[in-house]
Amino acid sequence: MSDNSLRLVWIYPDLLSTYGDQGNALVVERRARQRGLDVQRLDVRSDQQIPTSGDIYLIGGGEDRPQRLAAERLRRDGGLNRAVSNGAIVFSVCAGYQILGHEFINDLGEREQGLGLLDVVSTRGEGERCVGDVLGDIDPQLNLPPLTGFENHQGVTHLGQTARPFARVRFGKGNGVGDGYEGAYNDTVFGTYMHGPVMARNPHIADLLIKLALDVNALPPADDRWYEALRQERIAAATQPA
Repeated sequence: MSDNSLRLVWIYPDLLSTYGDQGNALVVERRARQRGLDVQRLDVRSDQQIPTSGDIYLIGGGEDRPQRLAAERLRRDGGLNRAVSNGAIVFSVCAGYQILGHEFINDLGEREQGLGLLDVVSTRGEGERCVGDVLGDIDPQLNLPPLTGFENHQGVTHLGQTARPFARVRFGKGNGVGDGYEGAYNDTVFGTYMHGPVMARNPHIADLLIKLALDVNALPPADDRWYEALRQERIAAATQPA
């Protein structure tokens, strides 16, 4: 990428945008423009090829059958894996998070191969569905404020040796394993169960992706008043007894 442009790719909005996660693309685009960047956003439908020249790729959540279809098409396409090999940043939510792992359970009750971009394996949980507001502390290495989001999933995700937990939850179920962790990441690939959409609640995550894409340590300040009001409202909601 050039110093003043950003290529943003929203993957399969026709399959993986059930829970408003396209809002993540809107927030990343706006946060980049607030810093004077020229943003080239491309929404790639499931009948189109994934470009390999993007800087940031975003994937949302979806129902079980669209998730299987998305995984099949992403495997055949291969563009996202090639983009990551080229240094691209990927942020995924819920169904998209599971797709980036080694495997998950599809709508047919079968093990479905993922893309292997994150060292995680997802299974179907046997207990209650994980639903509700979540509050957690993001991995200190990422130097971000507390995480707030909304989870709604039956899946359970187990982290392998090369995946770091994205956050440790104070309230909520997170990955559903019972170890207190939420999401996973490596150097350039991130996954979370947080909806919200998560970027609207946590604009500093969007800023992190932009910094990684620009290969810089800091960005000029941006107006966070609206985001902070929303954050405080949802953090309060997560800590209130049901």
